[in-house]
Amino acid sequence: MSTYHLLDIEFEYNGQKQVITPILLQDEFDTILIDCGYPDFMPLIEKAANRYNVTLDSMTKLIVTHHDMDHMGSVAALKRAHPHIEIVAYELEAPYIEGTKKSLRLEQAESTFDALTDEAKPYAEQFIRLLKSIEPVAVDRTVADEDWLPWCGGIKIIHTPGHMPGHISLYLPASKTLIAADAAVIEEGELAIANPQYTMDLDEAVRSVQRLLDYDIEQLICYHGGLFHGDVRQAIQQLIHKYKS
Repeated sequence: MSTYHLLDIEFEYNGQKQVITPILLQDEFDTILIDCGYPDFMPLIEKAANRYNVTLDSMTKLIVTHHDMDHMGSVAALKRAHPHIEIVAYELEAPYIEGTKKSLRLEQAESTFDALTDEAKPYAEQFIRLLKSIEPVAVDRTVADEDWLPWCGGIKIIHTPGHMPGHISLYLPASKTLIAADAAVIEEGELAIANPQYTMDLDEAVRSVQRLLDYDIEQLICYHGGLFHGDVRQAIQQLIHKYKS
């Protein structure tokens, strides 16, 4: 019997209250964490997991949906503290997580820096410093589009590029649940594209959302916004219509 838990983690960033939602998948063989927050978030992850009587030491795998710092910031610390955890990521993302390629988010921040106002530049400098501080970590297993992982009732890998070229979402057919990561976010109860102004390829991001209509989804979980309440298929169609019109 497999189950999943939403690890809603509240914190302050730049003076604003924020929430991220990593996911825990569990069955009798595996405890899998999907994404792990910013650097130094390991205590927050542990506290959230403990609410479900789960310890970090019991985790067997960590799936990283993409290399943005709020998704992979604590991967290296988790691996160092619990070396048995298997780090899993999409094949295109692995070089960025491992540090053999420069972060695309860092390239983006540096390339747009000169066009910023003097007022905005100190915040951008802080952001760039934080991106440079992200500790790389070796990826133990890479996955490809439509790979089937036989863990926790079965996990289907869906390549959902746009936000990042190697971004993935995960489909759990046993519960008809889609873990969207940053393929979409929930804003004021509605689905939206995550940070469209910073999305690497907005048209691609919209096509990725459209691809989700191929799946029978009853539960949709976003990293920013948590569990979606409402008709998932209708919400996806509305989001696509908003951008295509």
